[in-house]
Amino acid sequence: MFHTDQPANDFNTLFETLNTDPDRYDVHEPSVFACAIGRSFYGNVLPPHYVHLGWSAYAAVWLSRIPTNVPDHFMAYRSAGAVRAEFDRQGAQDWETFLSLRAGELRQQGRLVVVLPALDDDRSSGLDDLMDHANAALAEMVGAHEITQDERARMTLAAFYRRQRDLLAPFAQDGQFRGLVVEQCTTSAIPHPAWLAYERHGDKAVLATDLALFFRSTFVPSLRTALAASRGASEHEEFGDRLEGRLKRRLIQDPTPARHHVSMLVVAKRAADRSSKGR
Repeated sequence: MFHTDQPANDFNTLFETLNTDPDRYDVHEPSVFACAIGRSFYGNVLPPHYVHLGWSAYAAVWLSRIPTNVPDHFMAYRSAGAVRAEFDRQGAQDWETFLSLRAGELRQQGRLVVVLPALDDDRSSGLDDLMDHANAALAEMVGAHEITQDERARMTLAAFYRRQRDLLAPFAQDGQFRGLVVEQCTTSAIPHPAWLAYERHGDKAVLATDLALFFRSTFVPSLRTALAASRGASEHEEFGDRLEGRLKRRLIQDPTPARHHVSMLVVAKRAADRSSKGR
């Protein structure tokens, strides 16, 4: 079992979990061995025709690069016009690159399962209100001189949310892409666990705390990379504290439903790669 992530990933925690968690996947499988590869999946990570089953949960939402900053927001899907077009081009290119590389690594009849945060046909993620509240909280921090305008302008996330049609676009011409064929592609709206809990307890403060913590753990590490190089570790932590606090206060005032739109794609390596015919 190969785990792959960027070289800076905390592989120590991964292996500690695989050694101690009672629900680890190999607890009753003495012939299953866990390994790690510190390399971006926008390059080859395993030999050709080697993989039986590939699994990617949410990771492919991250682009290989940020093509341009997003004015007045940090999420590309909340942008429009030329900025949105730049992200759409980068998103399409990276998705084809990701699929091409995985196709080369899969053996015949191998499968790849990809789970991704998604957009519906109206380009909503289900967490739009949360993202917009966080964006407003960042504007408040600029106004309070807690971060600079330049720092705020650099805060663009490399996360790119796709619609189901975007996931299927590489397969549109003849039903296959690099020898891969789609076996299943679904998109579902799933209530956020914090919202499900709120429907039971009705406590706005608890809901706001849960959603603010979710946002902090998922997005703040990327946002704070935009802080000035002169800032120390304590200031990075303070940035997270202040953003979380401001976001929590806004969410208490506006406890709107929170849900994830999630796409799941299953592809199989069945056909020969016809992309190079005639070359």
